[in-house]
Amino acid sequence: MKRDVPDIFVIGTDTGVGKTVLSLLLMRYFYDEGFSPFYFKPLQTGCRDPYDTDSDAKFIYDNIEELKGRDPAGSVGFCYRNPKAPYFAARDEGRQVDWKTLPGTLQEKRSRFSPLVVEAAGGIFVPVDGESLVIDTIPSMGAQPLIAARAGLGTINHTLLTIAALERRNIEPLGVVFLDSAEPATPLDMIEENREAIRRFSRVEVAGLVGRISDFRHPPPECFDGLKKLFARSV
Repeated sequence: MKRDVPDIFVIGTDTGVGKTVLSLLLMRYFYDEGFSPFYFKPLQTGCRDPYDTDSDAKFIYDNIEELKGRDPAGSVGFCYRNPKAPYFAARDEGRQVDWKTLPGTLQEKRSRFSPLVVEAAGGIFVPVDGESLVIDTIPSMGAQPLIAARAGLGTINHTLLTIAALERRNIEPLGVVFLDSAEPATPLDMIEENREAIRRFSRVEVAGLVGRISDFRHPPPECFDGLKKLFARSV
C-alpha cells in the first residue's frame, strides 16, 4: 500500500550539476511506483519559452512516456531568455520575478498530483529577485530539499556548504544524490571518499550515484538505487 511521500525540491550545489536529470529520474521512479507525480520548474532561464530545446520542462516531457502529448508550459512558472540568475535575466527583459505567486500554483497542483517534483534554478544562493535568494523560497514551496551534487573533485566543499546553509535555516534535506556525467567517469575510490567526507562532516547521507545515461527514456535500473533508499518505506 502506498503511503504519502513528501513533495521534493531538487536543489543543486551549483549550476549544471544534474538537477534536471535527477528530476527526470524522480518522475520516472514515482510513475513506476503507481504515483501521479508532477514536475514544476518555478524559474527557468536560458530559454525563449517552455518549448525551446533548452527548456528543462520540455526535456522532462520528451523523456517521460506518460507525459507524451501534454503541454510542458504548465510545468514552468516564469521563463527568461538569458542564461543567468533569474533576478538578472528578468531585469534584462524589463521584468520582475514575482515568485511569491508560485506557492499558490503549487497548492493547486497538490489537489491533483502527488508528489510534486520542484526543480530550483542554479544553486541555493542564486538571486531570485532584488531581495531573495533561492534558499529564501524553500520554506514557502512546501517541499523538502533533495541535493543534486557532482560526484567528482570539489563536491565535498560545495555539498557541505549547501548543507550548512540549509541547517542554519533549520531546513532538513532528504539527502544527497551524486551525478557523474564526466568522461571518463570519476574514479570509484574518489566517489567513496567524497561520500565518506559528506557523511562524516554533515551526517547527511549520500543516497546514491547516477552515472552517465545514454537513453533518458530508459535509464538503467541502477540509476534508481538511491531513490529506492530514500523512498522505499513510502511505496
